[in-house]
Amino acid sequence: MTEPSGETAPEAPEDGEQDAVEQDAAGREDAAPSSGAAETPEAAETPESVETSEGAETSEAADGAEPSKDAAPELSEAQAELAAQRELRARIEARKAEKSGPVESGGKLSGTAADLLAAVRAVEGGSASGGAFYAPAPEPPRAPRPPETTVRPAAPAAPPAPTAGALAGVREVLARGGAPETLAGQAAAALGEQAAEALTEDPWRLLAVTGVRPEQADGFARALLGGACGPDDPRRAVALTVWLLDRAALQGHTALTLDEVAAGLARHEVPDPEKAVETAVSEGAVLVFQEEEPEEAEPEDAEEGEPSEAAVAGDEGPAEPPLLGLDRYALAEESLADGLARLVRTVTAEEWDGGELERAVGGHGLVLHTGGEAARAEPLALAAAARERGLRVLVTVHDAERVGAEDRAAGTTVPLAALLSGTAGPGRDEEGALALDLLVVLDAPQLDVETAAMLVEALPDGCRLVLGGDPEVLGSAGPGAVFADALAARVCPRVASRRPDPGPLGELVSGIGIGELNQVEAPGKEVVIVPVRDAGEAVHRTVQLVADSVPRAFGLSPEQTRVITVGHGGSAGTRALNTALKQRLNPGPGRFGGYDPGDRVAYAPATGRTVTGTVLGADAEGLRLSTGEGEVVVPKERVESALRHGWALTAHQAAGGRWPAVVVVLPGDAAPGLSRPWVYTAFGRAERHLSVVHGVDQALPRSVAEVLAPARTTRLRPLLIGLLATPDEE
Repeated sequence: MTEPSGETAPEAPEDGEQDAVEQDAAGREDAAPSSGAAETPEAAETPESVETSEGAETSEAADGAEPSKDAAPELSEAQAELAAQRELRARIEARKAEKSGPVESGGKLSGTAADLLAAVRAVEGGSASGGAFYAPAPEPPRAPRPPETTVRPAAPAAPPAPTAGALAGVREVLARGGAPETLAGQAAAALGEQAAEALTEDPWRLLAVTGVRPEQADGFARALLGGACGPDDPRRAVALTVWLLDRAALQGHTALTLDEVAAGLARHEVPDPEKAVETAVSEGAVLVFQEEEPEEAEPEDAEEGEPSEAAVAGDEGPAEPPLLGLDRYALAEESLADGLARLVRTVTAEEWDGGELERAVGGHGLVLHTGGEAARAEPLALAAAARERGLRVLVTVHDAERVGAEDRAAGTTVPLAALLSGTAGPGRDEEGALALDLLVVLDAPQLDVETAAMLVEALPDGCRLVLGGDPEVLGSAGPGAVFADALAARVCPRVASRRPDPGPLGELVSGIGIGELNQVEAPGKEVVIVPVRDAGEAVHRTVQLVADSVPRAFGLSPEQTRVITVGHGGSAGTRALNTALKQRLNPGPGRFGGYDPGDRVAYAPATGRTVTGTVLGADAEGLRLSTGEGEVVVPKERVESALRHGWALTAHQAAGGRWPAVVVVLPGDAAPGLSRPWVYTAFGRAERHLSVVHGVDQALPRSVAEVLAPARTTRLRPLLIGLLATPDEE
């Protein structure tokens, strides 16, 4: 493999020093408070491991969620929809009562787990406080809809911004604690109108503000409480327990084991971690779950009434470890499991002619389809055939840029965010359900649990749902592993495509999927390796490729090329690359908050979702962007926190997208962030040409062969098995 003709390796820059790769925790590295008094929150980036869970690059999980003066952060469509369910809380409690609380197998618990169970049941029974202690900005999430009801409340408008009085009160408390007053907006949005009183009573609730770290909250508490607080303060223990679960959500987890939470508390010098967890449960701040392993069927040749060998031995097998979770993710997973079970049970099975996928969809309410990029043609063909049957069919995709002009005009394919917000798609009936008989979801691995719950809740009884995607790519930027959990549950047909991705790029990516980084024949320069010695050279060569070499060799404009790197920080992260690319491709003074017309940008309208576009200009309302979802206005107060230049993206931001040419940048300090799913995702974004700016030596083949993304801790798989356990259907 050779690089495009005409390139020569530049001399290494004099200052070839490389910074350590920094990972902004879910885009929150800029969210650290600005400097204040001693032992108060300070402005500092928080280096994190570049990839901490299955592709959950914490740099994207909440990208753009930094504080923005006094403005309340916008809510995602999913959060707004979930906030509509406050009126269903009574139903939630009734449902919990029917289930005797979240722990079903309490007889198997002992020690701390048994104590936690008792605490939960005390909350459920009303003998202990069960009020929400540490709610995030949105209200509690959508509750699982009871099977007998079909009511789907319409999503209300986002909660109003904090009042001037509330902001003033919070500023006063922050000033007394030595914390920056610029945190007032987020604190008021997270804690409500009584935020000032809440912070005065419990200063550690400052951890609800994005980017505030425990040591900063400790300094704030000491400034307000003096000698009346210490490491063993129960308020600190509860706040830290919730904070740990919030951090875990940024890494894709919807729950953590009791031992993991206790270990995290110990790292933050909580004297009695187990007691701290019990306190958090009794206060209603977190929930505890004990999932049961699915029961195995008795052997067919067993005599009636004859006990199994395990029963004779008195061995019930090891119980699953107790899990701790936050209310919003617990309810979202339960709602999603219930919704999927509803679709499975209410569909009318029919015999459809056609291939394996068509036959499976005809007979089932939920079908999973797996395969690479070429396999997307199969669910699209299914959708076309279903329309010919007279069904109401819609295809939805993760990235708006992948909706073709014809499909956009016909309304047959829409971006998922637009479907959920109501700006595209068939609209909803009087019950809030989408007027659909079949929904095909492509890029299903990018579904986080809250978005998936809202989507499934919007489908009417009897609607068929096809979730399709490539299980090898990075998982969602938000919490949950919806597609992976549904596949692992084995409760519905799973149709695997046998259609290979074509050409040298398809061969390369397919090899990566099975752990092999092969050298492929690329006579048309489909794959080019560009070796570099340091990060400075990596940035230089990247700009050269995007601006000169790729356009000259392939006739592609710089707008048709995307740069993908491991993280936002570091010597060759998105910040450094975007600075260099702007200087070359669209130089200007940045007169609109650092941006100029023509700048390529990445906009985060909500946590875990990135929309790419181009700056059009600015007016009194804010910065105007042209995106695949249409023209978007970013409010002035959100430009700094929710917008980045977008010539260079992280792999999570790029997941679900495809471009004619892709340049993957791997400087030496990127090695710790590499894994097989990361490489598979980054390399797989290229349609015609892939350049790899390679400075990680043997770390690249080693990561492909050996480094798998850590599994996410979730509850969806056992929930689905409990609701839909049937003989495996292939």
